[in-house]
Amino acid sequence: MDDDAHAHIREFFATRAEGWDDRFPDDGPAYAAAVAELGLREGDAVLDAGCGTGRALPALRNAVGPTGTVLGADLTPEMLHAAVRAGRDRYGLPAVADVARLPLRGDALDAVFAAGLISHLPDAGSGLRELARVVRPGGRLALFHPLGRAALAARHGRTPSTDDPRAEPRLRPLLAGAGWELTAYTDEDARFLALAVRRPG
Repeated sequence: MDDDAHAHIREFFATRAEGWDDRFPDDGPAYAAAVAELGLREGDAVLDAGCGTGRALPALRNAVGPTGTVLGADLTPEMLHAAVRAGRDRYGLPAVADVARLPLRGDALDAVFAAGLISHLPDAGSGLRELARVVRPGGRLALFHPLGRAALAARHGRTPSTDDPRAEPRLRPLLAGAGWELTAYTDEDARFLALAVRRPG
């Protein structure tokens, strides 16, 4: 990700970090349900990519148990500070990191959870390839949002765009080109959830 893209994303989220969770007070159960569908096991290593204020970290910790590893990566220090203020660093290790250039060795993780991430990646294909790099073959990816595409677009006074990388006709080949196989796709008002498996090779 180039410096201009970094700066834009950081600025966007830095100004919204204070009170971010107050804007979405009822999302907890939706996050927990999405994490449950990721199929994590006791002892797994999982990354919350673009973790923001860490709303998924408690559910991820619950899924992998005390022997598992829960990491969080986000570009915006202010969002991570909000995660710490909320006590969510008790559930995982949040760190400032670019999900397009993760400081992790290849095949280090069993899974990645990414809420609201893909629409903020300047190059979705490149970002998905980096997530594939750090996940072992057979590992899993969840792309989640607590609102579906139509509901989210309506909130912003728009209609869903066919250029949206979350649209299934775009997402399936994006994932395939990055080393993932789309295995489940849900886009309804109450949530968006795409699940994928890391292909061998």
